[in-house]
Amino acid sequence: MIRLEKKSLTIDARMITFSGIGTYIKNVLPTILIECQAKKIDVNIICYKHEIESIKKICSSEVNIITAYAKIYSFKEQLELKRIIPKGTSLFWSPHYNIPLFYKGKLLVTIHDVFHLAKKEFVDGFIKKLYARIMFNAVGRKAAEIICVSHFTKNELIKYIPVIKNEINVIYNGVDRSWFEVKENPEKTHNNPYFIYVGNVKPHKNLANLLDAFNLIHETIPHKLMIVGKKEGFITSDTIVYEKAEKLKDKVIFTGYVSDLELQVLTKNASAMVFPSLYEGFGLPPIEAMACKTPTLVSNQASIPEICGEASLYFDPYNVNQIAEVLMKFVNDKKYSERLRVKGEEQARKYSWEKCSFETFKVIEKLLN
Repeated sequence: MIRLEKKSLTIDARMITFSGIGTYIKNVLPTILIECQAKKIDVNIICYKHEIESIKKICSSEVNIITAYAKIYSFKEQLELKRIIPKGTSLFWSPHYNIPLFYKGKLLVTIHDVFHLAKKEFVDGFIKKLYARIMFNAVGRKAAEIICVSHFTKNELIKYIPVIKNEINVIYNGVDRSWFEVKENPEKTHNNPYFIYVGNVKPHKNLANLLDAFNLIHETIPHKLMIVGKKEGFITSDTIVYEKAEKLKDKVIFTGYVSDLELQVLTKNASAMVFPSLYEGFGLPPIEAMACKTPTLVSNQASIPEICGEASLYFDPYNVNQIAEVLMKFVNDKKYSERLRVKGEEQARKYSWEKCSFETFKVIEKLLN
């Protein structure tokens, strides 16, 4: 009698608390675990000690949790992964490009963007650039298959990493169903209109140009500009942005940190979301805004047109005057605003974490067979 060897999947979930990749892991992991349990696939999850309770909430007791301690993007990380990845692992899934270099088994990698290679002018320091180049080249050589979150990211990966020989799957991210159920507060929406910006302080997010554009028109419109993010981060990381915001005084609102629920309410009650980013592998904030019927005014760069389709009003993010013109067009054309609300919700419904999860598991299952 032939005894079939049991398959084992090891998942790197160390970034589950991060804002971008963490959202991806948290939403995809539960379905992956359910499917693995149904198919009798053993699962090992690598995470940090402070993340264990969060992991346990979405895991069955049969999952083996492995504690990691070394920092992300460090040499110690590589030594630790070499030591803690179980020897019986049939497939290792890395949801980011920081793969285990010493692992010699079958490898699946999710790539969210190729920012560090495509926009080197925004990357601080030679070491970070070198690290990214080494890791992406390693992904190209070692990955049995790769998942990219957009066709744009796939094309960028092929452009910058010519050594890739194995299959690249495009699997779009999703949007949480709760975004479709957010309630509007008419008083906040109409009596205190505001545009909302959601993002971090990184220069490629292009907040400086948005502030310059808003400065051109703020005296002619009732709207304020709400910036969702820690104000301290703008002060310490991008003093130019903070100085531009200070000149606009009470026309710019810094919310500080907000919870997921608060973010949904703020987005729902905004007149529109403005997303001026220069580079995105997917760009989740506009899709979340669309889901709660908030119009989106977005950059025409990178993956954004692919993801937002015909449901957004576009501008050249390098052109301050054009950003200002689009903001004014939105304010003055109420019918256009309503069209964006309808089209936006339709566009957002194309993306679901359920679909993303099942398509991801299909790739995992294929590689395990």
